[in-house]
Amino acid sequence: MLYQLYETQRALMSPFSEFASAAAKLYSHPLSPFAHSPMAARFSAGLDLMHRLAKDYEKPEFDIRGVDVDGVEVAVQELVPLEKPFCRLLRFKRYTDDLTVLAKMKTQPTVLVVAPLSGHHSTLLRDTVKSLLRDHKVYITDWTDARMVSLEEGPFHLDDYVNYVQEFIRHVGADQAHVISVCQPTVPVLAAISLMASRGEPTPRSMTMMGGPIDARKSPTAVNNLAMNKSHSWFENNVIYRVPPNFPGAGRAVYPGFLQHTGFVAMNPDRHLSSHYDYFLDLVRGDDDSAEAHRKFYDEYNAVLDMPAEYYLDTIKTVFQDFALVNGTWKVGDDLVRPQDISGTALLTVEGELDDISGAGQTRAAHELCSGIPASHQYHYDAIGAGHYGIFSGRRWREMVYPEVRSFIAKYDAAPLTASAATSSKRPAARSRSKATT
Repeated sequence: MLYQLYETQRALMSPFSEFASAAAKLYSHPLSPFAHSPMAARFSAGLDLMHRLAKDYEKPEFDIRGVDVDGVEVAVQELVPLEKPFCRLLRFKRYTDDLTVLAKMKTQPTVLVVAPLSGHHSTLLRDTVKSLLRDHKVYITDWTDARMVSLEEGPFHLDDYVNYVQEFIRHVGADQAHVISVCQPTVPVLAAISLMASRGEPTPRSMTMMGGPIDARKSPTAVNNLAMNKSHSWFENNVIYRVPPNFPGAGRAVYPGFLQHTGFVAMNPDRHLSSHYDYFLDLVRGDDDSAEAHRKFYDEYNAVLDMPAEYYLDTIKTVFQDFALVNGTWKVGDDLVRPQDISGTALLTVEGELDDISGAGQTRAAHELCSGIPASHQYHYDAIGAGHYGIFSGRRWREMVYPEVRSFIAKYDAAPLTASAATSSKRPAARSRSKATT
């Protein structure tokens, strides 16, 4: 019922949002007589803010049309080499007429970025992709809003997520690929690669895990505490709703995106209130650059998707309540997930010093689990001063984290680790660095 009420409220607010947008232009357009009236700038700014607070936010585009490679502007085309009911595999194909740059691009490493399925669209990793494209061939998972998936496609469980990741790795080329997982997918990606190793399949040359809840017991955050302190039945009864009839996935049980968004905002309400007030002041002052930066951030932040209920509830139980991965009890189908079987894949973990979503030590816990990887091929990087989003987006990502990730990938693309190099699980802890020193 809540979902239907939300949709009704959204439909009712839509015309008011459009009216506010039009009225804001009436008080700001230079040819409008109202634009020259007293307080016009404040009226326009207030109406524009009202429009943005009431409007519906659609899924943004990656909008990556080109990238600089060795000083040459290279065209980028978005392709879909593989499509599943709940996810598309995207490839950012690069094109150039410069033969020298073309020859170099052909030899660059292949990277599969596994984006989170945790409320936001994969476009949240736009900055991650743009940086990687300078030095890599890039693929990314683009998860589908569950309300757009027909009931005929069946349910989607955490096990299905793991199987999707394995299929995508094989499609890209397991023995040639480097896998990067950001936040939520660190757990299913580690499971996927573990299962491939246990079967004797080729595994990626490297895996980079960034800000994820490998072991959510370490430094629990507000997000972890909610998942750990409420019963599984509480989540079933309080956050799962059916998709209304005006969507292709009508009747599907989901964790709605608007509830997830409410939770995001509730974590830092003062910060969001201050940001919106600053936006109002920027409009009044005519600071277009700052106002546009605000729009770009919230166009992304406010665009959310519904998650399949089965997947969401499985994740709560497996990752945050049973801690099945670290306890060695997680089975995908009939197969036990054994990270210790991975031996031919190098490991880098990345954590943000100020991360308030995945606490300190949660991602680093992967090193203890991956005991089959030699210690000399395990690395940990602490991004000083970076919050959760800072480890994959923004200045700290570009200036601090990306150089570390790039060097790590380059090292194991040039000299892949072989499974036969595995050593005893009794070894020193993974090397830790607070700045790029490869």
